[in-house]
Amino acid sequence: MPETEEMLADVCALTGMGFAAVARVTADRWVACQLLDRIEFGLKPGDELKIKTTICDEIRASGQCVFIDEVSADPSWRTHHTPAMYGFESYISIPIILEGGRFFGTLCAIDPVPRTGLKTVVPQMEAMAFAIARALDEITPDASR
Repeated sequence: MPETEEMLADVCALTGMGFAAVARVTADRWVACQLLDRIEFGLKPGDELKIKTTICDEIRASGQCVFIDEVSADPSWRTHHTPAMYGFESYISIPIILEGGRFFGTLCAIDPVPRTGLKTVVPQMEAMAFAIARALDEITPDASR
């Protein structure tokens, strides 16, 4: 979806982060659908991560967004295995919810450098996740499969 490429650039500009992605997240898979990688994270569209190594798995389970300005300074996240494994200091991820409340995946961003004020960009990112969900609903009514 060409409009998603522009949204990923907007996510990077909005958050100051160098990696943004739309990921398909299920109980047993994390698949990069579309991404923008300015930090040489090393993923390409279609690449997979082990689901239990991702925070997106927790977002799938809770349905709630997660934002972390500075992992190493956050008592809830500084000992979490995911930031240590992937080497990021800042993180934001918004669930992509399809029509009927079906969870598709996440709109997420990471960076090796701490960022501030991520909470303030949540509404804009939620609007982008909503737009992605509506586009997916139009492309295929069964996008959740």
